[in-house]
Formats: sequence, C-alpha cells, structure tokens
Amino acid sequence: MGGREGDNGAQAHPTVAEHASRGRAARREVPRRALGEWEAPPARADPIAILEEQDKTRVPELVPIRYGRMLVSPFAFFRGAAAIMAADLADGPRTGLQAQLCGDAHLSNFGIFAAPDRRLTFAVNDFDETLPGPFEWDLKRLVASFAVAGRERGLGRRVRSRVSAAVASSYRGAMRDFASMRALDLWYASVDVDELARSFTKQASSADARRLERDLAKARTKDSLKAFSKLTHVVGGKRRIVSEPPLVVPLDELPEAGQRQIAHETVQRLIRDYRRTLSGDRRRLLDRFRYVDAAQKVVGVGSVGTRAWIVLMLGRDADDPLFLQAKEAGVSVLEPYLGKSAYSNHGQRVVEGQWLMQAASDILLGWLREKGADNEPRDFYVRQLWDQKGSASVETMSPRLLEDYGRLCGWTLAKAHARAGDPVAIAAYLGNGDVFDKALAGFAETYADQNERDYAALEHAVKEGRVAAETGL
Repeated sequence: MGGREGDNGAQAHPTVAEHASRGRAARREVPRRALGEWEAPPARADPIAILEEQDKTRVPELVPIRYGRMLVSPFAFFRGAAAIMAADLADGPRTGLQAQLCGDAHLSNFGIFAAPDRRLTFAVNDFDETLPGPFEWDLKRLVASFAVAGRERGLGRRVRSRVSAAVASSYRGAMRDFASMRALDLWYASVDVDELARSFTKQASSADARRLERDLAKARTKDSLKAFSKLTHVVGGKRRIVSEPPLVVPLDELPEAGQRQIAHETVQRLIRDYRRTLSGDRRRLLDRFRYVDAAQKVVGVGSVGTRAWIVLMLGRDADDPLFLQAKEAGVSVLEPYLGKSAYSNHGQRVVEGQWLMQAASDILLGWLREKGADNEPRDFYVRQLWDQKGSASVETMSPRLLEDYGRLCGWTLAKAHARAGDPVAIAAYLGNGDVFDKALAGFAETYADQNERDYAALEHAVKEGRVAAETGL
C-alpha cells in the first residue's frame, strides 16, 4: 500500500527559533510581494490542451457534460480548471515552505459535514488533488476563487480586493496563532458550526441569519436516509437506485443479463477489498450492512468523466440504509510539477491527505483498486455519499457576508496546513504586516483576468468544434 507521505525515517526536531529562521530565510529568497506577480509566460501551455490531456483517462461519453458544466460561467470554468492553474503556479516563485495541499482549494471546496460525534464542523472537503507542496499554491487558488466569484456577483474591484485581502489576512493571523500552540492543541483545533452560527447570528442581518439557519437545517437532513428517499424506488418488490441517464445509470441497465450479474458480483468483491482498509471497529460497522444495488453517477464539475459509483446497502431492515460513493482517484494535477505521490494507490493518497488535513473525517473513508473491462487498473476512494454535508451559497451572499466567509476559509486552510506543515516557519515568512495580504489580493485579480481569457478559449474551442459540450446536465 505504500508508506505514509512525508515519512523520512528519523525525524529532526529543530528549535522554535530555527523554524522561524527558516521562514525568514524563505522571505529573503522569495519576497512576499513576488507572490502577487502573475504574467502568462510566452510559452504558456494551451489551457484547452491541458483539459484535453485529462480527457484521455475519462469516460468519453461523459466528457461533453464536463465541458457543458464548465461553460456555465467563468467561475464554473475555474472550478474545473485545477490542472491549468497548477501548470501556471509551477511557473511562478516558490517559497519552499511545504504543507499538505488540498490541490484544489477554491471556495466551493470548503463546507460543513458531520464529525464522528455528529456535531457539524467546517473544513476543506475535497482532496482529489492532494499532495505535499508549497503552502502558497493552495492559498493563491483560494483567493483567486473569491475574485472570480466576486466578478460573477457583480462586485466592484475595490470590494473584491478587500475580500481577497481578508482571506489572506485571516490565513496569516491564524497561522501566527497556530505557530504558538502546543502540538496536541493544534491537532484538535476545529470549527464548531453551531458555535460559529450563534456568534454570526448576533451580528448578521436578519436575512443572512435566516439563510444560514435554512442552510444548516438542510445540511442536517442530507444523509443516507435523504439519499434513500431521493435516489431509490421499489421495483418488483425490491429497492433499486433510480435511473436518470446519463447522470445516474444503475448496473441493471447493462444490456445483457450476464453482464449485470457479473457487475453486481464485482461490486460486492470490491466492497470486501475496500473493507480491508478500514480499522477493525469500522469493519464491524460495515459488516452490519448487505449489498443491494449500485449505479454509475456523474459528480461535480472538474470531476465529470472520472468514474464514480454509488452503492446502496441496507442494515437491520429496509429502513436502515447506507449509501457509499466510490470515486476514481487518478494522478494529482500537482504531480507533474511536485513529483510522484509516495502512495502506490491514489485512493490511499486522497484518504491519507484528508486524514492529515481534517480534524475529523468520515468514519468510512477507505480505498481500493480494481481492473475495469479494459483490464486497466484504477484506484478509488470510498466515503459516505451524504453525511450531513453542506456548502455555502456564495451567489446569495452580501459583500460583508462574502468577506466573513472568506475569513473562515482562510482560517480553515491555515489550520489544515499547520497540521501537516511548519506553522512557525510559515508564520515567520508571512510576518505581521499586510504586505502579504496586498500581494495575494493583487494576484487574485490578475489571475481572474487570466481565467476569463481561458474561459473564452473554451467557448471558442466549442464553437470551432475542437471539443464537444453538452449543456443543461
């Protein structure tokens, strides 16, 4: 299964002063203002070619759906363009201060979910591209996402820059706090959503408070029971996943009965393989459920075309469902520039990255490898389909609320990086003034310009017939 990412045998233990000295040395090598600079190099890779390269490993008939979803808006394009931005970041300056990166840290990849004790918590919640790398790569993608989303909301540049600077400032302040914490206190640090909501409600407008209350109520009901009622029905006295091709295609829609039987048996074997990656207590929990049905499901924006399956299982009786999602994990978009993952299985890469960056994770996270009909091995990670998950509705946020959300995301990303990186060195690099904040705000606007040019390039590619796009799905 491979060793743990970052294991290097005996560990060195520098003093706090030595950690801080490393951060100040990085600042001399790469001034903070340099992180605010962006200009497309003359030999910049064709952004559409980068997307087309990803298409080679995806389900061909689903690729047009991916492009259709990316064409919805420049922000939708940005969500699907992590590979493009990774190539751009690789051409820029690097501080050399490493952390475990999300790899796709845009604002929609943060959200709420239920911790094992069932309290709602807020964290980074997408790790498909996770890999160790320079801390600033994640932060640049995060601030740029706020600039892109702010434009879509019709916010002026002054407001957008204030929001972007707030994200960077929150990250910087949080990292300074984490740098002073004892190791265990840092490891346990988390966001309690209920406590956050109470604090927010005291100062928010009545409209924003009501919207937050609705969003939290919706998240609390988004679980396996909700998925059971929405995604299944009874056919011939048996519970089955509802067919909605091409977005949801059950195994029973395979053309030949023999194929269907083989497919169901394969899924059950893969569940047994996945089970081996769980701890003993969680294997006991999984063993309480029996396999019922499975279907291919289209998910996300940038992920469309990768293979994803949902699996229905039942426990004590017909009212005790568990929905699992098995999602393909390929090579991280960061690997061409930061080196290969230490894990031989990319599903494990995703799970280990999530465990490292989150204070609390889905109790049923695991991974597996399978060979498809084409005999090609593919890696998957497995989690609960819905576990009281929710994300922010940025399109309805007031500028002030967007800024507050940006600060929350900045704090959250800093916490994730501090767990796996060197918070003292990063804090020493960032410093106490606002030089870094202004630099990142400037980068966000400049890169949002580049994102709009790349979005226009996709529009042109579709118009010229270079790539096909299917909209409305």
